[in-house]
Parts: sequence; C-alpha cells; structure tokens
Amino acid sequence: MEIELAVVPDCPNADAARNVLRQALAEIGLDGSAVVTRTVRSEAEAREIGFVGSPSIRLNGRDPFVEPGQQVSLSCRMYRTAAGVRGVPEAEAVRQALRDAARIAGAP
Repeated sequence: MEIELAVVPDCPNADAARNVLRQALAEIGLDGSAVVTRTVRSEAEAREIGFVGSPSIRLNGRDPFVEPGQQVSLSCRMYRTAAGVRGVPEAEAVRQALRDAARIAGAP
C-alpha cells in the first residue's frame, strides 16, 4: 500500500497529521509501512494530484477524506470531526481509511 502525507511548505499541522497517521498504522498492525512526505509547492502540482489542502493523507494515490465540492488548493485544510473542525482527521477515520485501502490493495 502506498501511503503519502502531502503538505505545503511550513504546514502547521504536518507533525500532528504524521503522528495520527503513525499511531493509526501501529494500532492496525501496519506500523512497518513506509510513509512518504510530499511537499506540494505549486498550483499545477496541486491540480495534478487533486490536492485540496494541507495536510492531506493519500492512500494508494487517493485522498479518502475529500468532501464533495472541495477545490484544489495550496492552503491549510480543515477536517470535520466529532469535536468540531480540526487541522487533522480523527484517528478512527484514519484507521478506517487505512483498513479500506489495505483491503483494496490486497494487504493482510
């Protein structure tokens, strides 16, 4: 499974997103998985990958957290959570997205 954390330069939520992602991987038994950090620097690159803000977790080339109507953007991204709007997705949502992506990719 390909796991990518896409961020803009100096993203204030990059570390928190990386931590949520690493914790979720460990909790579902995929803690040995490689996570690639990609810095998105231009609107053209953002359009190319469908980047809707920083930080974005991409699994197998796809962003499982894109909401209908979100536009490509080189800005900070906000996620709807049970606790309100936050700069990173909830841990359970990340765990579920990882499970789904692993199942699709054929991982155990």
